[in-house]
This record gives sequence, structure tokens and C-alpha cells, in this order.
Amino acid sequence: MELKNTYNHKFIDGGVCAARGFKASGMYCGIKENPTKKNDICLVVSDKICNAAAVYTQNKVKGAPILVTKKNLEKTGGKAIAVIANSKNANTCNADGEEKAYRMCGLAADVLGIKPEEVIVASTGVIGQILPIEPVERAVKPLADSLSYTGNEAAATAIMTTDTVKKEVAVEFTASGKTCRLGGMAKGSGMIHPNMATTLNFITTDCAVSTEMLQKALSEVVKITYNCLSVDGDTSTNDMVCVMANGMAENAEIIAENEDYTAFRNALYEVMMNMTRMLAKDGEGATKLLECTVSGADNLDTAITVAKSVICSPLFKCAMFGSDANWGRILCAVGYADAEFDINKVNVSLSSAAGTIDVCKNGAGIDFSEEIAKTILSEDEIGINVSIGNGEISATAWGCDLTYDYVKINGDYRS
Repeated sequence: MELKNTYNHKFIDGGVCAARGFKASGMYCGIKENPTKKNDICLVVSDKICNAAAVYTQNKVKGAPILVTKKNLEKTGGKAIAVIANSKNANTCNADGEEKAYRMCGLAADVLGIKPEEVIVASTGVIGQILPIEPVERAVKPLADSLSYTGNEAAATAIMTTDTVKKEVAVEFTASGKTCRLGGMAKGSGMIHPNMATTLNFITTDCAVSTEMLQKALSEVVKITYNCLSVDGDTSTNDMVCVMANGMAENAEIIAENEDYTAFRNALYEVMMNMTRMLAKDGEGATKLLECTVSGADNLDTAITVAKSVICSPLFKCAMFGSDANWGRILCAVGYADAEFDINKVNVSLSSAAGTIDVCKNGAGIDFSEEIAKTILSEDEIGINVSIGNGEISATAWGCDLTYDYVKINGDYRS
């Protein structure tokens, strides 16, 4: 899919290996028997210790890797060197879950010559099944031996579950006169809903940023990207976004909200926003990316709430699958959003590469061509534009259509 460039960045190749000093690897180890032998475990390692920040699922049920990673970052004061992650098994709701997650950290630390608490651990896949540790034990040495500054693709494919495509984005930007790079990889296709809305997301940068500013930027950007994403209304137990900064670009460390902080935050937004779009477009069974932009709000929270309300509506998602300009479902979702605005000032239009059509003015329907609307909605990327007043604030939420295949995929997910 075409990347959106909000801040005129230069997009580059490399994903988590785009930034200086980051190596990665991935391989099939057999956590779940798979005749296609798809990669199911990966390592990402920095040449230097990194400042690190993370945000996690808000589900009360949290995977053991989430709990262990939080404890590790607390113990190190926000420092990390490596990430070890697996797919096919979430290591969640298991009595020995934390023991296995700590074991994964220890295995990676031993082979890399670092401390176990300097390892971020993550898992994704089936919930409630015991994670077999033996495949991980066998894989760690080959993973370390195959680490490469061009190993990003092997790592990005290793975290995929029902994803149909790998998801990577990287950009260049400038901080204190130095060229910096920031890149990431993400996975997610189902069990995706706001409040940490994806599964696994890893972002690396060679920009020098303090742990405090790293956490601030991540928390700000996740609110307007991943937390505005919904595929199916289910918030995963294992959602995580982590950012690691090794400072190898040699810029003056960003320790306050200044011009360099803005440049870093904008680069982080560019990468996370585009990965959010990728996650939405690759929703389980999806045929269309839906992008709802709400404008005219008095504040950001109102704009976000209304946009998410539309994107999360199952009836609206079904209508988009059928290319049906049933704008009443949009207005219905706008109306039950938990936000204050005048419904009589709401305007709605639908857009795509095939054009734009107005379907609602001042909270009421207007005449429009169903044929033209059908043509517009038959594209694979659809814009839903909602104006709710005269305010100056806008926000965007992302999702996908709801199809027959979504039910098929989730009807035999464990098979």
C-alpha cells in the first residue's frame, strides 16, 4: 500500500534495522508444527545499550511476556539491548507463563552476553496453551549466529500470525544537525481494538533520546495512532509497543520538549501511523481499509471518540464490505459516541481514489447518486469524512470492512 507522508519525511528501507547499530534475525523453531515452516521466533539486538519505553494492553488479562517486560524495564530504569519474540503461542493464562518468559530472556542474554533484564520479551498467538520452551532453547544460538544488519525481513515475518503481509516502515529525520533514522515492524490482523490496539510492535532509532522523552513521545503518538485502530472490537491480551533508542546518530540527547523533540515525535508518528494503516488494511478477512476523519471538534478527545465510534460499528463495516452508501449507519454511530456536539451540524462525505460524494448535511440526508457512491465505495481504501461543528481540532481512526472470511478465519483459529 502507498505510504502517507504527513511531515515530508524520506522513507527508507530496513524496518527495525534501518537505524544504525541494530541487527535482527528470524527463523522457524517449531513452537507450533507448521508444514510451511514459517518463521516463528526472532531477535532484534542493538550494538549499544538503549533507552527504552513501552506501552501495553489495557486488558485486565495480560500475557506473561507483558508482565516480565514491564518488570525488566522497571529494574533497568528504562534500558534494554535486545528483543526476543515468538508467534503461534501467546504464553498467556498459563501457570508457568512468567517462568517461561523469564527463561526466554535468560536464554537470549546468555547467548548475547548481556543481562536478562536487558531483554524485552514478547509473544503472540493462541491464548491458554502451554508454551513449549524446548524449541526456543534450540533456536537461540542459531538466531544469534544469524543476526544481521539486513535481517529485518526475517524478524518481521517471524511475528506474523494471521497476517497476510509483513509490516515495516522507516524514515530519516534531522536532530541537532545530525541525520537520524527511525524504523519499525508490526504484526496484527485480528483481536485488534482501541486501548493498545494491536499485538506486537517494535520500533528502533539511532536518535539520542532520554527515557523520559521517549516515553512521553510514545504515549502521545500511540493515542492518535494505534489507539485509534479497530478491526473487530477485541482488545488483545498481549499488545505491546516498545521503542529503543541507542543514540548512535550522535545528536545532542533530547531531554526536553524542543525543536529536536518535535522532529523525533513527528518521525515516530509517521512510522506508527503508517503501520496502523497497514494493520487496518490487513485485518482478518478484510478487503478494504477504512479511514474515518472527524473535523470541526472543540477538542481532541471528542474528535477521537467520534471517529472510533464510526470505525467500530459492525453494521457500518458490513455496509462497506457491500459497497453500500448506507450513511444512516454512520450517523447512528456518530450519535451514540460518548461526546458532546450538535448533531444538527454534522456533515458526512465518502471518498476514495474514484472521487468524493456528500451524503449528509446538517444531520439529514441529501440527494446523491447511488451509482456514483457504489463506484467510490468499490475501491480498497475508503475515506469517511465527518464534520461535527466549527472547531479547529480533527482526528482519524482506522479500521476495515467486516467480511465472510473474518468468521471463517476465527471459526477454526486454533486448528
